[in-house]
Amino acid sequence: MAETVSSWFASLNSLYTPLSSHFDAAKSHKDSVEARLNYVIGVYRMFEIGSLRHGTGIWRHSDADYLASLKGGRPQSSTTMLNKVRDALIGRFLNTTISVRSPAVVCRFSDCEVEVVPGYVADTTNGPGYWIADPASTGGWMKTYPEAHNDFVNSVNKKVGGGAKTLARQLKVWKYERDVPVSSCYLEMRAAKYMEGQQSYVSIFDLYLSLSSIYSANLAAMNDPTGLGSRFTACSSDAAKTVALSKLSTAVSRSYRAFDHYQAGDHAKSIGQLKLLFNR
Repeated sequence: MAETVSSWFASLNSLYTPLSSHFDAAKSHKDSVEARLNYVIGVYRMFEIGSLRHGTGIWRHSDADYLASLKGGRPQSSTTMLNKVRDALIGRFLNTTISVRSPAVVCRFSDCEVEVVPGYVADTTNGPGYWIADPASTGGWMKTYPEAHNDFVNSVNKKVGGGAKTLARQLKVWKYERDVPVSSCYLEMRAAKYMEGQQSYVSIFDLYLSLSSIYSANLAAMNDPTGLGSRFTACSSDAAKTVALSKLSTAVSRSYRAFDHYQAGDHAKSIGQLKLLFNR
């Protein structure tokens, strides 16, 4: 039987959906990282955030992300906080490469990579909010509500039968396989916001329209859809944005051709364009 667009998407989604066991190594380091930060700096709690928490992680690309809620006063510069956390972890994990990649401190253990996003409590009236480093502003701060963001994605995902997370994963696969310098979090929130306005999910149709909408927005920073936190920034620099827009333009063209062939009933040509889009 000839492969269809639907079956091709199903295979793509299955291939890039990580198993829970893929992250056992990262989770095994969580307690020792938290203990070290609590000893040196003081930690209220450290909990999992990011794509794995949301169920939109990408096999071979997504790391285990944790937010560490730090005790003490927030310094004027977020760089001070990041360097302090980095130095604390270097003092404990002597044989591990540890570096700053704002807004996180990245620990490259021998068996996995763990990202620690340090922050300070910013708000409790609207649910837990935190000040974390702003990757688009050296030394700057941004406010984030990871649990509220998770709730938003989950609510939209439920409304469209799982389509919000499926679309977010596809956008991230494109990002990683085409080496696009754009924030994974930005793509996930764009996908959820786009699907919020849809009544159902149709993979090839919504892939094209979501890519088109992101391109039409010129990768502009987007408002937090929960109305609580800072705006989501797409790229870390103007140079990265230029590269990302160029690759996004190509992605829009390929997704349109894939959709056009699909409408004409030519699944083989449609899949050919999808393979180009995702570098498969």
